[in-house]
Amino acid sequence: MFSIKEVFKIGYGPSSSHTIAPFRAAEIFYKKNRDIKKFKVSLFGSLAATGIGHGTLYAIQNGMPNADISFNVYPDKFLPKHPNGMIFEAIDSTENIIDKWEVYSVGGGELQDFGVIIPEKKEIYPHQYLSEILQYCFSEGITLWEYVEKYEDSTIWSYLDSIWKTMKESIRAGLENEGVLPGPLKIGRKASSYIAKSKNSRGLIGEMGTLFSYALAVSEENAAGRKVVTSPTCGSSGVLPAILYFLDVDQKVTTTKIVRGLATAGLIGNIIKTNASISGAEVGCQGEIGSACSMASAACAQIMGGTPFQIEYAAEMGLEHHLGLTCDPIYGYVQIPCIERNAIAASKSLDCAVYALFSDGKHKIPFDMAVKTMGETGKDLQSSYKETGWGGLARYFRESNDNS
Repeated sequence: MFSIKEVFKIGYGPSSSHTIAPFRAAEIFYKKNRDIKKFKVSLFGSLAATGIGHGTLYAIQNGMPNADISFNVYPDKFLPKHPNGMIFEAIDSTENIIDKWEVYSVGGGELQDFGVIIPEKKEIYPHQYLSEILQYCFSEGITLWEYVEKYEDSTIWSYLDSIWKTMKESIRAGLENEGVLPGPLKIGRKASSYIAKSKNSRGLIGEMGTLFSYALAVSEENAAGRKVVTSPTCGSSGVLPAILYFLDVDQKVTTTKIVRGLATAGLIGNIIKTNASISGAEVGCQGEIGSACSMASAACAQIMGGTPFQIEYAAEMGLEHHLGLTCDPIYGYVQIPCIERNAIAASKSLDCAVYALFSDGKHKIPFDMAVKTMGETGKDLQSSYKETGWGGLARYFRESNDNS
């Protein structure tokens, strides 16, 4: 497995696959062809189907400032190696193609071109499955965050500190900002009113409202194209920050323990990404919200004093109970059902952690089995339920509005 830094990236929403990665790709190709001013960019599959709503064209234009760019979109065509495919072409003054690059957005803002321009990353972890890691931790007498510390480089804690800082900034900004989110859905922000209502509520209801407001804050910032952390994607970026901020502010957990929780969450996301996928275009929303809930459940269980086996149980539940979740963004915007799902998944992550902590950590379905199942389920999902906006809620909402 690669570094958990690949799981947590700081960037601008609304979609890690559709904005962060295409921006990076455009920037790379533009710098490689510094003397060229005319480009053609072709988008395939999910990138083409929901690119406008996700801000893909705008992201690419930002990555190629002052360039003359023509776009082709092929929502019904897929390049061979991933549903989110792009082809960049550099065109000279005589209209000849002088450079061409096929590259893929594979989830969480990551790009892959199989060594053409982007160098192959170095694997730093000797294990691929959580069962192997747990066995190693047990034999060494260490916990999961210590396992991360052992194999990452010396910058990992300063990196995670910066990730935590950005997460907090996103929540605080989202709690203050009000108004209507971009796009045709005219969705009003809710985080500000939710936090106000939670302060006037007592007990469990107040705590739930507070947790909801934190998740909404980040998700609404993401939908507005503002700075967030992929955790593991932009579309699911509200879940993990919400539960960590809840533990920080409302439960008075120290920063040291929060950052250690981030390390464990990153490890869980890394395992899912390695053995299945975190890309909504590849496996549906189970790979985004399901992975985020699994990561948040694990972090929460650890911070609340769980053993490695209880942490594994929490992570398994967080993923298992999102199996089969489709990705069906209405009009291609990361708003409905995405924002609401972040809030509900944040709440579920706390439920999974508490449930696991009441157990002895023993259970029938191991985390690795849930990951394998999620990957296989994703393969079986029709493309209309994997970020294209052709099926599910997106389809029926569109049809009902077309007929009204």
